[in-house]
Amino acid sequence: MGSRALFFLALLSISAVSCFAESNEEDPGLVMNFYSDSCPQAEEIIREQVKLLYKRHKNTAFSWLRNIFHDCAVQSCDASLLLDSTRRSLSEKEMDRSFGMRNFRYIEEIKEAVERECPGVVSCSDILVLSAREGVVRLGGPFIPLKTGRRDGRRSRAEILEEYLPDHNESMSTVLEKFSAMGIDTPGVVALLGAHSVGRTHCVKLVHRLYPEVDPALNPDHVPHMLKKCPDAIPDPKAVQYVRNDRGTPMIFDNNYYRNILDNKGLMMVDHQLATDKRTKPYVKKMAKSQDYFFKEFTRAFTILSENNPLTGDKGEIRQQCNVANKLH
Repeated sequence: MGSRALFFLALLSISAVSCFAESNEEDPGLVMNFYSDSCPQAEEIIREQVKLLYKRHKNTAFSWLRNIFHDCAVQSCDASLLLDSTRRSLSEKEMDRSFGMRNFRYIEEIKEAVERECPGVVSCSDILVLSAREGVVRLGGPFIPLKTGRRDGRRSRAEILEEYLPDHNESMSTVLEKFSAMGIDTPGVVALLGAHSVGRTHCVKLVHRLYPEVDPALNPDHVPHMLKKCPDAIPDPKAVQYVRNDRGTPMIFDNNYYRNILDNKGLMMVDHQLATDKRTKPYVKKMAKSQDYFFKEFTRAFTILSENNPLTGDKGEIRQQCNVANKLH
């Protein structure tokens, strides 16, 4: 090869490296303290808002925890969950799989507080993820350092929600496969389902284990309580008919859930399967014995979930309101 050809090849290589560097510089992706220059108080504002809202209505912490699962598991952490329906598309939050989700107005309150300090800077998707993190802390769980820099999607993904979001009645194989697609391994799945340590489950999701006959796998000592809370074979979805996921420590994020499901007191089929499936049972036993191990695995899996295919750089947008894409204003 001649010297001139080598010279041009060298120039092309330098240009390629330069373009790659510029691209990386423009879009650093998710990073720690993303808002350190543009809105240094962002994470503290979100933390304080969560504290205030938790003090007002403690059950909302469960909603924040559920938000991150329902948003990030469906293709991307981009706050598509928060979008309202439009004439052209149905919102994710109105699908059957999102039954029981509520308190979205609190995300809007947090967004408004952040907007007062830094207009147009902090995304709804970062607020959704960070409020979930703070909700875990309020409930006594671990503080999880998280990267930020997500941007918001412009459309809901209702049409593909069931394809991505694991359901409480699916087989453990399906549940593990869907989490694996996000990069979450078996101990990570077991840890994330430990979120069932707090909150409550509507009778709509339980009655198939009680009627027409009681599931023999249920602990007989637990059945009378479930029947008392769910007296109707066909409960009204709008009725306040719930069973606490963990009667022992219902408002504390701890490893008591694992002891419960090993004692056949899991409410949903996914809880029962977690404690009986040969792939997951060893981790259930380990987490039942060690809360430190549970917290370590939960922190790892929560972080992976929060970083699932985010929009960064010039992708997406920073919504003015979390329930409406900017182009619809």
